[in-house]
Amino acid sequence: MQTAKKKQILLGLFVLLALPAARAQQGTPTMPDRPGRDAMPGMDMGDDPDQARAAGKTANDSMADHDMKMSPHMFMTDLRPRNAADDQRAAQIVDELRKSIVKYKDYKVALADGFRIFMPNLPQPIYHFTNYGYGYEAEFHFDPLKPTSLLYKKAGDGYELVGAMYTAPKSFSNDQLNERVPLSVARWHEHVNICLPQRGTPLRDVDWQKFGAEGSIATQAACEEAGGRFLPLIFNWMVHVYPFETDPNNVWAH
Repeated sequence: MQTAKKKQILLGLFVLLALPAARAQQGTPTMPDRPGRDAMPGMDMGDDPDQARAAGKTANDSMADHDMKMSPHMFMTDLRPRNAADDQRAAQIVDELRKSIVKYKDYKVALADGFRIFMPNLPQPIYHFTNYGYGYEAEFHFDPLKPTSLLYKKAGDGYELVGAMYTAPKSFSNDQLNERVPLSVARWHEHVNICLPQRGTPLRDVDWQKFGAEGSIATQAACEEAGGRFLPLIFNWMVHVYPFETDPNNVWAH
């Protein structure tokens, strides 16, 4: 396939994934206007790329801890009762994932295979290396071998692979999420109740203690009072997994 043709296909996938898409119950995406350069899968932040990047950064930082917690800006599924069948299925997912991504301990291999660093020039506790093609595929089916993102920590001049992230459509029910990764083992999460400043507001003038995915504003009324614009949901469903952990309790992050 010619290089130009490949670029057209990849751009099409990126456009479908990067900005809001009105989905039918089957999860079929529609074409948005244009992608943001630093978008994350399922990002829904409007058409101000600077604010999208800034809010995306705060959301990314909120996922930096190994053990994430419920908050006004993060909704997590409840854990279902443990059972042997779910444990076996989750262990199989982890085993398949570990074998498929061990080569990415060399982060340069991940870059060569199409993973892109989300906001590489900003210091972050955890860096998401995202494969937008895999993210697009995750809208329609689950493949344990193809995580939407790889999770890295900065290590000297390079990166250390610590885990991966799967995604699922915003419209998915708990039962649909459970079909992908058992809810008795892992807690899927969504980023919710985000207040952004009005479009065009210079970032230097924004009080990120109030706005964004870690800001104090978490209701539509408070957002409107502050002159912002309220987004009930900004990303697809996500779940983190750490397949190289030796303690089974630390494999699924919640």
